[in-house]
This record gives sequence, structure tokens and C-alpha cells, in this order.
Amino acid sequence: QEQLVESGGGLVQPGGSLTLSCAASNVNLEIYDIGWFRQAPGEEREGVAATSAPDGRKFYSDSVRHRFTISRDGHKNTVDLQMTSLQPEDTAVYYCARRWGYGSGSLGNFNSYEYDLWGQGIQVTVSS
Repeated sequence: QEQLVESGGGLVQPGGSLTLSCAASNVNLEIYDIGWFRQAPGEEREGVAATSAPDGRKFYSDSVRHRFTISRDGHKNTVDLQMTSLQPEDTAVYYCARRWGYGSGSLGNFNSYEYDLWGQGIQVTVSS
């Protein structure tokens, strides 16, 4: 069974950092585009970062650019999201997801329908 599992979430103070990890079962993440999304209570899910498989391009939403970094670890078969300078508005459930077959041209649009496998999500809370 193919599965994505997020880890690394938790409670952090404003200005702090966390690194989320997306691990896979029966999925070679190296061949797929991978996106990170988040959803805060009462709000729509939004894409925050994505990385392209064929060309290594990376995309970030305006809200996280220069604070979040997405990266792959081929040895561990994970895609990590390093989050710095966290603020209360970053509080949300974070999801990783797999995408294939759409090309990197629209990757930065963070279209949810282009992703076919999602993790269960992990809570990130930024609060003092």
C-alpha cells in the first residue's frame, strides 16, 4: 500500500523553527513532484512549497518564501520542509502530497487536484 506520513510537527514559540518530514511507504519520492500544503481552522487548504522531480525546481508561496525551505533526502526517501521564523499565522495542519504527470510549469500554482496521494497531516502550532 502506498502511503505518505508526515512527522516533526508540534508546538513552537514565535520566531522558532521546525522541520517537517514526509516519508513514504512503497513510493519512491525521487520520481514524483512533492508538495507541502497547510490548512488552518476555518480556512481553505493552501500550498506552501513544492519541488519538481525532473528538474529540481522549487516553488514557494509568498507567505513562506525566504522562511521555508523544501528539500529531498534520497537516502532516507523523504522530502523535508524546514520552517524558520515561524509566526502564529503559520499554525495549521501540514500535509505532504505526491504529484505526477503535469510537468513543472504549473507546479507553483499549487493545484490540489494535481496531487493523487496525501499524507494524514500533522499539526504545527506557533504560540507563546
